[in-house]
Amino acid sequence: MCHTDVHFVKEGLAPYPLTPGHELAGVVTKVGRNVTKLRVGDAVAVGCMVDSCFGCRSCRAYEEQYCLNGAVWTYGGETKYGRAGPDGERTRGGYSDAFVANQRFCFKLPPESLPKTRDEEDASKTTDTKSSLAKYAPLLCAGVTTFDPLVRYGCLDGRKRVGVAGFGGLGMMATKLARAMRCDVVALSSSPDKEPAARRMGASEFWVTTDAEAMKEKAEAVKEAVKKRDAAVYGWQHPDPPPAGEGSASDSDEKKASGDDRVSLDVILDTVSAPHDVAALVDLLAPDGTLVLLGLDARPFALAANALVFSRKVVRGSLIAGTKSTEACLEFCVKHGVFPDVRVIDAAKAADALKALDKKNDAAVRYVIDCETIPKRAKRSAAA
Repeated sequence: MCHTDVHFVKEGLAPYPLTPGHELAGVVTKVGRNVTKLRVGDAVAVGCMVDSCFGCRSCRAYEEQYCLNGAVWTYGGETKYGRAGPDGERTRGGYSDAFVANQRFCFKLPPESLPKTRDEEDASKTTDTKSSLAKYAPLLCAGVTTFDPLVRYGCLDGRKRVGVAGFGGLGMMATKLARAMRCDVVALSSSPDKEPAARRMGASEFWVTTDAEAMKEKAEAVKEAVKKRDAAVYGWQHPDPPPAGEGSASDSDEKKASGDDRVSLDVILDTVSAPHDVAALVDLLAPDGTLVLLGLDARPFALAANALVFSRKVVRGSLIAGTKSTEACLEFCVKHGVFPDVRVIDAAKAADALKALDKKNDAAVRYVIDCETIPKRAKRSAAA
């Protein structure tokens, strides 16, 4: 379950009837005659898209989310390329007990993700048959949405200082992924109670964004730190080289310049979908730093040009991930054991979970619906 589901349900972003859900994980039960990458019995996941034109520049680069002719979203979208149902129909998502998708948008999961059989349960002395598969589902939205910009803006090789603004579903995955990439992670949240979870997931620092005075001090510290580093390296203003011991950077200065003891952030992933002070986040960036907007807040924000041009900072947007990046994300998460903390719930508790998501998700978990608990049509008819 994703906070986007809350937006769709509360704000009427798509016509009713609406079936949300764009983080799916399950088992293949049937395949079409032209399917080559999957077979019956495979564990599989589906994310936020189920079709695109396949022919435009974005689709040819496997960045289907930016399809120039319009991607078809997993729910609330309209089919138009003939691969996700008859054209003109409204797509319905993963809060269901079955789903059909084109193989390009299906991602094979490792065999160990498959639910255990009864015999395997008895052998392993566990009854938790759902969590192994459930932990993959949120990777198809929260995982790929944060993985793609982290890789694109140079975090995969480590040594970056990454800020994560907002500690909901996206923020939790961003923290885990950035830490797995050997980056230093700072979590920024309006909820002080989330600090223990943020530190447990890999954040080295936790900044409370509602503490205006503390945030102002951080911004000032960023400015002062940059000045000190620049003064140490570039302070000698004579055209000739400085005499030994004058105007040259000390070991301490070089340490700071290389990234240790820093306050500023190289990359900030802004996952907040509610109105907030974007300019304040820009102030926390290092020169040449990048703020990536991931939260879906349609309201405009104000940002002075000099906040960017004097330090070459950049504000960008990013939307989920294409199929190639999604495959890379899944491979990375399996290799490094990066998975969300999930709580598997019955379908009857979905409304309560949506309400919890709407209240900042203080439980610091991703809710995953066990779709086998959805009442079957025959049972609903009988009850009626």
